[in-house]
Amino acid sequence: MLEIKVPAIGGSIRNVILGKYYKKEGDTVQKDEIIAEFESVNTVFKLSVPVAGTIKKLNAKEGDSIAVGAVMCTLETTIRMENEQAAHSKSTDWGSRGMHVERMSTLRKSISKRLVTVTNETAMLTTFNEVDMKPILDLRAKYKDLFKEKHGVRLGFMSFFTKACCDALLAFPTINSQLNDDHIFYYNYCDISVAVSTEKGLLVPVMRNAQNKTMHEIEKEILNLAGKARDGKLTIDEMTGGTFTITNGGGFGSMLSTPIINAPQSAILGMHNIVERAVVRDGKIIIRPIMYIALSYDHRIIDGKDGVGFLVRVKQILENPKYDVLDL
Repeated sequence: MLEIKVPAIGGSIRNVILGKYYKKEGDTVQKDEIIAEFESVNTVFKLSVPVAGTIKKLNAKEGDSIAVGAVMCTLETTIRMENEQAAHSKSTDWGSRGMHVERMSTLRKSISKRLVTVTNETAMLTTFNEVDMKPILDLRAKYKDLFKEKHGVRLGFMSFFTKACCDALLAFPTINSQLNDDHIFYYNYCDISVAVSTEKGLLVPVMRNAQNKTMHEIEKEILNLAGKARDGKLTIDEMTGGTFTITNGGGFGSMLSTPIINAPQSAILGMHNIVERAVVRDGKIIIRPIMYIALSYDHRIIDGKDGVGFLVRVKQILENPKYDVLDL
């Protein structure tokens, strides 16, 4: 059996449309005889067979979209023409080197559309700062066991960042606002969207009234929402209505990024990995665990003064964590 594959017709073309067959299953064909016609975005081409034989199976229907390199039919032949088969294989060098094509999921299409819309319709600007994470690391190391014993949940970084962002959002209300036509809506509460990576794509469930929650309540809710996101059990209500987003690329090793605003929100905070870096303290060079943080915001309604001020406020809170927030 010889597999007849859709040949490569250009590096940027991944799929073609099967226009029509010139042969059917059971038909005999001669070498170089045309068996099908394909269409792409800018060309029509005909596919021939490299050897004589009998068509045993057709794997697609007329009008189907077929990936370049996919097997569209099998040919039964007793003639061994290795050189010609090798030449045919060379013309379809992509399905032979392991390339595969998948249809874009509905979720991925939705994510793609939203990201492009935000990029095109907002005046997005990103400002950066760095956080000395040693105070938080020291606090966690000292009290993490007691925290888990009392509250039944692990003490992570997200609760510290959520509390810091809520404090800063209430101090800089423009960051916690949304633009709707020619009106700006300012929120007196913090519904924090938390980006969660799943197999199907990035989901952003919402933690309501985060400004009123304790550290352990935040940790439990994040754990619950992340679990629902990965299991595909989030409700529409749990996915909508956030006022501000936190995303953590540091878990994947990201040193620095410019996160894209989660529309219709006006700002998003990006966390990154913690790396030991040489810093200057009191005229001396010391090693400290540093995290870079980024705030992307819509410059149409948020001025640089507020954007920078918000990030500085977050930095100050994180570098001076209070024991009493642990509720121990």
